Amino acid sequence: MYFLEQLPGHYRADMWLGPRHLIPTVTTQAQLIKELASAADAPVRRGLLGAGVAYATLLGWLYQDAGDIARSGAWRTLGLDMAHRSQDPQLIGYALTNKAMHALDLGDGSTVVDYAEAALADEHLLCPKVRVLALVHCAHGHSMLPSRDKGLVDRLLDRAAGLVDQVDDEHPWGNACRRTPGYIDVQRATAYVRLGAHHKAVEMWDRILGTAPETARRDNGVFLARQACALAMVPEPERVVQIVLATAVIARDTGSARLRNDLRAIPRRATTWRDTPAGRDLTEIIANIA
Repeated sequence: MYFLEQLPGHYRADMWLGPRHLIPTVTTQAQLIKELASAADAPVRRGLLGAGVAYATLLGWLYQDAGDIARSGAWRTLGLDMAHRSQDPQLIGYALTNKAMHALDLGDGSTVVDYAEAALADEHLLCPKVRVLALVHCAHGHSMLPSRDKGLVDRLLDRAAGLVDQVDDEHPWGNACRRTPGYIDVQRATAYVRLGAHHKAVEMWDRILGTAPETARRDNGVFLARQACALAMVPEPERVVQIVLATAVIARDTGSARLRNDLRAIPRRATTWRDTPAGRDLTEIIANIA
């Protein structure tokens, strides 16, 4: 299908350009898919609904990255609705993991877990890729809960890690686990910062960073910002300032609100060295991020 053939190009553009330049194009296509699906008979309608899920969840992600959480939620909800209408278990599971991703930015760990576990309720029907996504989001949700159960988070991510090499489906959506080098390590290092395992997180980020292609510019910026968050707590002030200075340029060029928010969170982790020269430099750099 034409629309599905366009998705890999959209994903590549997102990693380099961020959401600002991509939202208008994807919105036009998503609205066209919605109109065509409303007029089509089955099974053509089912195929269009599948494409609609892919585009609605992509828009949900783009708006989330742009900082428009309300529109992100609306598109992700539409994606879940289309997934149920398609009657495809893979699409339903994928749409549920996207709802979990939306709840991550709302800071609602319980909801993240609920959506991820809802996807896993039919785990025996799911392809490895959807299972990986559900397990990863379940781990992130648990890393946000008051219990901060690191053992459970590790077990969930270990299960996901065992499935990554089995991902061989032809679905054009949800391929970050194949596209991102060290995907599970990235998720684990991110969760470790929430869990307070800062030294372990720094060790992991030191191994991970530099493995992603240069075309994944926005993602590299996010990873660097997360590394800086961990380093701020270790602490290594000079490295933090160096990373933030370089990453602020990526935030400006891509328009990624997620990256800007990650950078703005770093001073809150730098409390022990806020009044040092490095701390004042950090405050100045963050204040100038648009």
